[in-house]
Amino acid sequence: MKQPAQRATSGGCAAQVGFANLGYPVTPQTNVPAPISANPESIINMPTIALIGYRGTGKTTVAQLLAQQLGLEWVDADVEVERRAGRSIATIFADAGEAAFRDLEADVVRQLCQRHNTVLAFGGGAVLRQQNRHHLTTCQAVVWLQASAATIAQRIAGDPTSTQRRPNLTNQGGRQEIEQLLAIREPIYASCATLTVDTNQRGPAEIAHEIVASLPR
Repeated sequence: MKQPAQRATSGGCAAQVGFANLGYPVTPQTNVPAPISANPESIINMPTIALIGYRGTGKTTVAQLLAQQLGLEWVDADVEVERRAGRSIATIFADAGEAAFRDLEADVVRQLCQRHNTVLAFGGGAVLRQQNRHHLTTCQAVVWLQASAATIAQRIAGDPTSTQRRPNLTNQGGRQEIEQLLAIREPIYASCATLTVDTNQRGPAEIAHEIVASLPR
């Protein structure tokens, strides 16, 4: 059964709110390049664009902006996992454990990577399983949204819904957990990515602009 996708709207209001929840100030941006008016037909071989990276790097918000600019659909993989399970990721972890969540996630990754004309925002740990990394190779572009541990911690702290829906993955939690997991995940993100974008001190419009400009024509 095909997963429900969201069609980006011209207003972009949902994307702005999403970034605010990640600790980004919702204020008019200056010195941001004008959005590229990309014709989807001018971008060759575009089955999917996958966004990867740690939680708090803005994947969901940037996915919405990319979909808006390119006239594509977008899907948040974590939201799709929660929709199928009928409960939050934190509850899945509490009731069934991380392995059960990763099994659900792997099935979602497999199916989403078969989509066409879609921007996909994947969870921070989606790259951990080799089978998921294999499915990512079918995407036309795999974009790693990169941020420092300090930036990620600040954004997560500014998003109360993130801590409610997603559990700590180590006993430490907080900045220490972020640094510990980044040390493990960053080499994996780098090995999967066809494009790496630094999101530190940058707004979502600028990030989306760079990604669109970097897509092959």
